[in-house]
Amino acid sequence: MVNSGGQLYTIEGVAAGLIMLLTAYLVVGATSVYTPGDAHISDMQLEVLGSDALAMMDTPPNSSVTESPLQQIIETDDGSRFRNLFLNYTNVSGYGPKHDIQFSASYTYEAPDTTITSPPINSSRNLTGGEHAVRVTKWVIVNKKLPPLSADPPENRAVLVEVHLWRD
Repeated sequence: MVNSGGQLYTIEGVAAGLIMLLTAYLVVGATSVYTPGDAHISDMQLEVLGSDALAMMDTPPNSSVTESPLQQIIETDDGSRFRNLFLNYTNVSGYGPKHDIQFSASYTYEAPDTTITSPPINSSRNLTGGEHAVRVTKWVIVNKKLPPLSADPPENRAVLVEVHLWRD
């Protein structure tokens, strides 16, 4: 007579091992989420930072001033003031290091039969296409003679300010 008890224990051990491996595989596969979520969080933070900076620029400093700094910048085409103010709002982080945020901004408005876009206002470095940039926009009402209508009297116009932000 042959004793088959050892063979049964071996088969049972192999089956139990396979069941444990399959269970571990299913548990790890069900709980792990493979998405590049960390990149999206930094993009959202950068977008909120840019939106907040534009909102602060579009707020008059006090109740006696009727125009915001952003309206004044667009009406006078003062790109260097926009650059300084925007970088001041975005690169300050309290006591920590600067954020090293770069940007490219422009504004666009509709004129009869055409759309006019301003020349870009860039920070210290231009957008080359290799960076991962986010886009923030703000509608601003300005009272200005905007080209090509400089002969017409100034009137309120809706101007779209568009800023592309990226980290250096």
